Amino acid sequence: MDTRARIAWNLRRIRTSKKITQENLAVDANVDRTAISGIERSEYNPSVDLLDRLVAALGIDISELFAVPAESALPPDPLKAGRKPK
Repeated sequence: MDTRARIAWNLRRIRTSKKITQENLAVDANVDRTAISGIERSEYNPSVDLLDRLVAALGIDISELFAVPAESALPPDPLKAGRKPK
């Protein structure tokens, strides 16, 4: 797993475990929602500044985005579709 895929995996895992929508995370990190989606699909290469804003919004240490998932780990489940209040 390359670094971009690892960040994508961990961002989605952490975001969904905290039950935060992409839209709410985007607002909290002052970024467009499509950037969050692109990062989680490994299609967008985030800057260090953007990663700093994301970890601040999630209340985590940046090292959590670089954690190596266990070989037996299943992909994070998505949240149910639809807008959710914060």
